[in-house]
Amino acid sequence: MRKCHIKKGDEAVVIAGVDKGRRGRVIAVIAKKQRVIIEGARMIKKHMRKSQQYPQGQIVEREGSIHISNVMKAEKYDARAARRGAAAPART
Repeated sequence: MRKCHIKKGDEAVVIAGVDKGRRGRVIAVIAKKQRVIIEGARMIKKHMRKSQQYPQGQIVEREGSIHISNVMKAEKYDARAARRGAAAPART
């Protein structure tokens, strides 16, 4: 099992995929599968069968998992953006 660069509770930014640029708190880290669940990112629809909690059945929207390589800590992302903005030469 590899060491993860992100922990539960960190603020993270999605750097690749459909939700690129989306920020949120890390809800869970699945280390064995190298995936993370970020609040508000990769929303999926889950069809729930009838139960006491959902007597009619229901479609529930919740967060899906994202591969850990597509996520970066928000502090590191902001520092990288600031460095690029300051170092970029002006084009005319």
